[in-house]
Amino acid sequence: MIELRHLTKRYGEQVVVDDLSIQVDEGELLVLLGSSGSGKTTTLKMINRLVEPSAGSVLVGGSDVAEFAPYDLRRRIGYAFQQVGLFPHMTVAENIAVTLTLLGWTEPEMRRRVDELLELVELNADDTRGRRPDQLSGGQQQRVGVARALAASPRLMLLDEPFGALDPLTRQRLQESFVRIRRELGLTAVFVTHDMVEALVLGDRIAVMETGRLVQIGTPGILMREPADDYVRRLLDTPRREAQLVESLLGSGTS
Repeated sequence: MIELRHLTKRYGEQVVVDDLSIQVDEGELLVLLGSSGSGKTTTLKMINRLVEPSAGSVLVGGSDVAEFAPYDLRRRIGYAFQQVGLFPHMTVAENIAVTLTLLGWTEPEMRRRVDELLELVELNADDTRGRRPDQLSGGQQQRVGVARALAASPRLMLLDEPFGALDPLTRQRLQESFVRIRRELGLTAVFVTHDMVEALVLGDRIAVMETGRLVQIGTPGILMREPADDYVRRLLDTPRREAQLVESLLGSGTS
């Protein structure tokens, strides 16, 4: 479905992504994991040409994305990110239907699609469609952002830390909701995060990046059992330490 071939991005002398080659199968969710500056967001943005590569290529469905006009490509690929980016002067329905308007859908078609999408992301259409973004909670705004990304029924979705700014309970609910949506729709997805627990929960495979290079790629189980180096091991230590702390608190009877 997606193939990155020797993908490289330079800004002057600085190499941000360095000779990256990854293949993502249809229906798979690949997590790009790494600390700040690892190149994961730049990699994601090169898939839909928000950033142009310095070398290498990106293939989606066997076609080089360089062959598509950027605006056409982005209509085919859903994109959700942490800042959501809803237009404040538009209603929820208008925000979701932005791409559909550009594609020339009729008003009745857009109304039906908006209501379908609001139901899919577990928002009440009657209560939500006419509201503006500042009348929604952070979690509701993020759900609308996901709905907007799905408006034109893309087969591929890119997500850049979409739940990172939310409180833990809301974040967990949205993670569970996204897992359900992805399975229902059969989406192929690339998901960027710096959170190891989120990567383990969501990813079919995890690609660990450090300073622009691919350090290790594999299933969550493989990474947990066989970390390739100290960097991957340190990332994995965080969820282990958290689990050990919870176990010690439960064992001590601390309230």
